[in-house]
Amino acid sequence: MQERTINLLLVEDEDFDVRRIKNTIKFSEYNIAIKDIVSNGQEALELVKKNNNYHVVILDFQISGGLMGEQLIRKIKNIRPDLQIIIVTKMTIQQTDFRFANKLIEAGAFWFCTKYPGDVQEYIYQPTDFIMSIVNAYKKRKLQIAKNNSEKKLEKKVQDILSEKKIIGESPGIKKLRSKIEKYANTEANILVRGESGTGKELIATNIHHMSKRKYENFVTVNCASLPKDLIESELFGYEEGAFTGAKGSRQGYFEQANKGTIFLDEIADFPLSAQAKLLRVLQDGEIDKIGRKGKNKVDVRVIAATNQDLKTLVADGEFREDLFYRLNVLTIYSPPLREHRDDIPALVNNYLDKYCHKMGMQAPPQISDEALQALRKYQWEGNVRQLENVSQRLLLGGDQKITEENVREALGQAQEVGQKCLDDYLDLENIKPLREIEKEFRGKYINFVRDHSETDAEAAEKLGLAPPNFHRICKKLGIK
Repeated sequence: MQERTINLLLVEDEDFDVRRIKNTIKFSEYNIAIKDIVSNGQEALELVKKNNNYHVVILDFQISGGLMGEQLIRKIKNIRPDLQIIIVTKMTIQQTDFRFANKLIEAGAFWFCTKYPGDVQEYIYQPTDFIMSIVNAYKKRKLQIAKNNSEKKLEKKVQDILSEKKIIGESPGIKKLRSKIEKYANTEANILVRGESGTGKELIATNIHHMSKRKYENFVTVNCASLPKDLIESELFGYEEGAFTGAKGSRQGYFEQANKGTIFLDEIADFPLSAQAKLLRVLQDGEIDKIGRKGKNKVDVRVIAATNQDLKTLVADGEFREDLFYRLNVLTIYSPPLREHRDDIPALVNNYLDKYCHKMGMQAPPQISDEALQALRKYQWEGNVRQLENVSQRLLLGGDQKITEENVREALGQAQEVGQKCLDDYLDLENIKPLREIEKEFRGKYINFVRDHSETDAEAAEKLGLAPPNFHRICKKLGIK
């Protein structure tokens, strides 16, 4: 492998010491070259500003001209943070003077050495040590540049995610939501996100994670409603090889995968009561009991939980642990339903049209008429922004260059026609039923209608603007097989 030349900037005001430094590095097996020599700090700063080719600076600590020592080190590092600085000094100090050494390192120096006394004619310092310090400084610079480049790539990735997952809207409720996200992202406290299905609770958690100091670490999403009760422990905490029959290899659980990062526990209300004590243990002590492993396993995970149910009611009914509720509910964020910020619908629709037109290979999204927007504003949106996103995709699939009110009614038509038909069935003054009973019957008929006109339950859930686990939970609650 071909070695690069290590380019030095020498800042020294005594010709005698310049000669000794040249003699000291001439034995190098590496390509070390003094590119420039200056005699004062101001000249050194000007060269550093103009020249990006220096790798290491050899700096006399007590240089003439006023600008010297730690002040000069800091100014050089402010201009070029990756540039490594080696200090040489005539000061009468011992190698064990850690206070002096620490002051140099805090200022930004890589290494320092004392000059040999004047009667040592040839070398500034022991050649091998001096040369190796230059080589090590050069290698550190390369590592620092690689680290900086890596962090820039990670930061760009984070910004791309935040751009794609941005929370859109200028209504008071959405502005308040964004303000809370920014505020809570700077904390380490657990967060409970409340809101109806489809309001974007996972979107909120994603923004919190990628704005926090954990943004370069893993963001792990777990849907608690979909965790099999008999596998929940192994899914969350993992297991070691041979821990049970069929455990042929070790497996990391979700909490280990999220170590140093964030775990998002969606639908936390559906977390089995029998397993809640194990989850509480992780939140209290930061320890997981990995199946088949002796001893405890420490993890550092921030927890964001979400629910569309009233946890306080579940606690009162004995279906959710009170101590777990308080551990999760340190900070709370409310995700408002779409009906509470209807003024944001135009911005949301235009965002979805723009997003999916590019994915569908369309040159530009269609225009949408004021009447169409008004029709969208008036709709009830039981599935909230998730349902609005699905409807926006249907509007694009229509292929029209301009979206009209009729296009919107067609995209929402099934829901409106069936809803009116079902409503007419219950407008009977002779047989008025309790509202809860009517709601249950209506929901059951509507869901069965959508299922009958869908190829799969996943498609039916999408049409209803529901996540599949929520769809199955509602079906189970309504007794729909």
